[in-house]
Amino acid sequence: MELDQPPTEQPVLNIVGKNIALGPLRHDLIPLYMKWINDFEVVRGLSILPPLTWESEEAWYESASRSRTSASFTVYERPILRPLGNCGLFGIDHKNRTAELGIMLGEKDCWGKGYGTEAVSLVLDYGFTGLGLHNIMLTVFSFNERAVRAYNKAGFHLIGRRRQAWRLGGQAYDVIYMDYLASEFESPVLRKLLHL
Repeated sequence: MELDQPPTEQPVLNIVGKNIALGPLRHDLIPLYMKWINDFEVVRGLSILPPLTWESEEAWYESASRSRTSASFTVYERPILRPLGNCGLFGIDHKNRTAELGIMLGEKDCWGKGYGTEAVSLVLDYGFTGLGLHNIMLTVFSFNERAVRAYNKAGFHLIGRRRQAWRLGGQAYDVIYMDYLASEFESPVLRKLLHL
C-alpha cells in the first residue's frame, strides 16, 4: 500500500461527522502512523521526538489496541476516507469520570481547515456521551498557538499554566492546561444516534 493513497478497503468508522470520521486503529496503517510520528514538524507540539523505530510503533499499536484506560482512533477525511492522523482519550478513570485528550494530524495539507477542531469535538462526544465522562483535560505547549486556537474553538477552557516547564530547541515554554466539562458540551453526533 502506498502511504499517500487511501486504503482500498472501506475502513470501519465509529463516529462520522461533517468533514471528519473516527475509526479504530488499524495494523495495516502502522507504516503511515510511523511516517507521521517521525516527522519533526508534525510532532513538535507533542512530548515525543523522533526517531521512533518500527518496533516502538508496533509496541504502541499493540498497547493502544488492548488498553482499558485509553481509546485511540484513526482520523479520516470525509468523503474520501483518507487517514489524516490519530486522536483519542488516555488516562480514562471511570470512577472519577475523567480522561485526557490527545490529537495528532499527520497530513500537513489538512492543517488549518478545521479538521482538528472537528476531530476533537467527536472525541469529546465519545468521552462525554459514549463513556459518560464528566471532565476531559489536555495539555498544550504555549508555542503551539494553532492548537490553542483549535482547543478554544472546540470549547476548552484555560485552567492553568506551568511556566517554562517544556524545553524545545533551547527555549523554555509554558505548559497550558485546559479542560472541558460534560455540562458544557452539546453532542454533535452520538446523542442522536443513541436516542438520548
